[in-house]
Amino acid sequence: MNFSIPRNKTSEMVLYIWKIIDLPYISYNDLLYKISFELFLFPPDKARNFINASINNNLIIKDNNQRLKLSKTLNEQLQNWHKERKNVVLEKIKSYLKITHLKKDIYKKDSSKFSILFNAFVDKGTLNRSVTISDAAFELLEYDRSKGLIKSKVAGTKEESYIIEIDINKKILHHNCHDFEERRAENKKFCKHITKLFLLLKEKNNSSAEFFLNELAEEIDKWEFTT
Repeated sequence: MNFSIPRNKTSEMVLYIWKIIDLPYISYNDLLYKISFELFLFPPDKARNFINASINNNLIIKDNNQRLKLSKTLNEQLQNWHKERKNVVLEKIKSYLKITHLKKDIYKKDSSKFSILFNAFVDKGTLNRSVTISDAAFELLEYDRSKGLIKSKVAGTKEESYIIEIDINKKILHHNCHDFEERRAENKKFCKHITKLFLLLKEKNNSSAEFFLNELAEEIDKWEFTT
């Protein structure tokens, strides 16, 4: 969720404030106090001007008791934001539970073949960080065991998506996130993006995920991890 301060557009600023205060109604003076002395968005005089302008432009509505509330349009946007936020939280919980289950499998004596192979490329810290990545961030372009190819895009903090490409025939694993470029590639280890990708591949087709991991592990010295 984006909490950067949208100072250049009044409607977005109003919505930003309501995301934080999370109240259906608020008095004029309480809103003034929160904007100036809790959120430190504007000094009192500018905060007063901001509130008045928002009321005049029907972004904030006064009810019969002189309480302030969001306009119908902004309130609908706020409710949609809450729904999206809830979905993100639920997805993170789901992902966390998956990883917790996998971690138990990895570190028990009778680990599955997938877990044993996976553990060769992933440390505990990377596994934990992979839970922060949404499943929806991945766009699987190709997952073909017969061709020996995996290709995926991953939405990241940059405007352009990251790329992950694994080619068994060429023995190349290509990825371009900073952590992989600076630390992981040299030691032939997975970053959080590749880690999360294999968790998703395991869910999609466990035997194929094992196949690719096995190909990587068996001839790791012949593989090139490139950026």
